[in-house]
Amino acid sequence: MTNIYFQDEEITTNDLYFVCYMIERVARKLHQKNCYVVNAIGKTELEHLISVANVLHCENPLQVEDDWINEYELKTGDYDVTNVDRELAGIIPTPLEMGKVYKRLISDTLQPGEDYVDGIIRVYNDDICEVIDNYNSSAFYEPSYVIARAYQNGGF
Repeated sequence: MTNIYFQDEEITTNDLYFVCYMIERVARKLHQKNCYVVNAIGKTELEHLISVANVLHCENPLQVEDDWINEYELKTGDYDVTNVDRELAGIIPTPLEMGKVYKRLISDTLQPGEDYVDGIIRVYNDDICEVIDNYNSSAFYEPSYVIARAYQNGGF
């Protein structure tokens, strides 16, 4: 994928990672699902955000969160991904860890002719996110090839 502002600059997997990380942070702060954040921002703005990710990653993530919430008029919900049964889930992954999970899933399942933004929209709107984001299960810390295979097979 090419940067929309600088045609000679390629978008990297680190840019994808940053965007996935911020999607997770914003969704957690607002008590929303990740797909809400992705769909509310939309394709055009995601193209903008991934193109400026190499600059935004130098900013304070709390400020980037607030900027996204205000700029895209994101609303608070009632879904708390961290509300888990402590008997089943001793580990709640951090937004950084989940950003990496989603970055790998998008990269591992990228289809011919598809760019990272299309991959973000495709993956975050798939039913597999319900399983990955259920921290009462172990899906989020499976090896990336297992998660990618589960995605391609329609579930775990």
